[in-house]
Amino acid sequence: MADLVIISSSIVRPVINSQLGRTKIHLTPFDLTHLQYDYPQRGLLFPKPDPDFHLISRLKTSLSLALETYFPFAGRLVKVENPEDNSVSFFIDCDGSGARFLHAEAKSVSVSDFLQPDGSVPSFIQHFFPADDIKSSDGVSEPLLALQVTEVKDGVFIGFCYNHMVADGASMWSFFHTWSKICSSGSGSDHQPLILKGWFLDGIDYPIHILVSETERPQPRRELSPVAVTKDRVFHFTKKNISDLKAKANTELGSSELKISSVQAVSAHMWRSIIKHGGLSREKQTHCKVAVDLRQRLNPPLGKECFGNMAYLSSAIATVEELLDRGLGWAALQINKVVKSQTNENCKTFAADWIKNVKNLKLGVGGRVAGDTIVIASSPRFEVYNNDFGWGKPIAARAGPGNSISGKLVFFPGIDEGSIDVQATLWSDVLVNLLADVEFVEYVTTV
Repeated sequence: MADLVIISSSIVRPVINSQLGRTKIHLTPFDLTHLQYDYPQRGLLFPKPDPDFHLISRLKTSLSLALETYFPFAGRLVKVENPEDNSVSFFIDCDGSGARFLHAEAKSVSVSDFLQPDGSVPSFIQHFFPADDIKSSDGVSEPLLALQVTEVKDGVFIGFCYNHMVADGASMWSFFHTWSKICSSGSGSDHQPLILKGWFLDGIDYPIHILVSETERPQPRRELSPVAVTKDRVFHFTKKNISDLKAKANTELGSSELKISSVQAVSAHMWRSIIKHGGLSREKQTHCKVAVDLRQRLNPPLGKECFGNMAYLSSAIATVEELLDRGLGWAALQINKVVKSQTNENCKTFAADWIKNVKNLKLGVGGRVAGDTIVIASSPRFEVYNNDFGWGKPIAARAGPGNSISGKLVFFPGIDEGSIDVQATLWSDVLVNLLADVEFVEYVTTV
């Protein structure tokens, strides 16, 4: 364990917090599916700033300015009881309560400890994130955004977590980039006002009522084996790796009209390779859950920059036999079809059906622990390495322990243009077999 000490914990509020006409954000079925998900946790490793930079005071001052624009992150989740039908409802109250800010030190840790040459992620990294088992439903008492700035021997790690019902990865990284620009420039006056998603499906009344029994905090999940252990490893796909995978997938499909994307090719390679070593029977059904941004898939479409949660997990399904025997192109095609199927009509149908039969909220993202599912989180399209707070750009990006099940894959852009990093959480035995798989490692390098 890293020798980490919390120096201070405080609440940072927006610079201006007018209670007049404060915003209430109602939650859609797409938001509420995240009710029992852990807060997503991400972080960036930076070089060490000069001592005269006044790191903590500048970060807190600029955070206060950033929260003035991104005011939903400074709010709280409100739960309303509906005794007439034994249900509850939720909304976000943008009351300016503020975000949590932790300042920590780990003087025995250096940048090289983070950046293992084989791509392994050290276990101590979990202490560099500001949350432990906080779920979206806990937003009634916990801040909707928490940040931890940890000073190490020769660098700084900024870890954060956020309530997934308030925002998705696209909105979170937009906030983070704005915060970094304010810190670097010292001014928050030139940023555009926030555009809330302002969208609710026609014909659906809100607030949505959910049975009390479905909102109770789930029991800790039972692992498959008392000795089962997951480990994290970062796999680096170079621009050439990705080009080769795309070419292989598209050649196998043999269609000039259909084009498999970079993310789909990499996702399919990870899906097939992980399942191959999962010890499942050939007739077992497997799932590849992909987060799809719905903004441009609605009719009329929403603005690409609108703030909120518009991510929806949709599953590509295949048996082990199909996945392994039909090739990379076929697997990528299943993911391609799932992404394309997320249309305006599909969204309407999902939302209407979900409201009629609200269930399985307590499963969260870790509902499957049998090794038959991979979950693709985040995106290499997010602006990660262009965040400079005034003393240099990030050295590396890492994901925290939230929603850590075997098969969780967090995609980041690689630090080299056109590359992709995948932080994989896997059972130890699966990881060992994966690293020994010539067909898998042909297309990846460790970082």
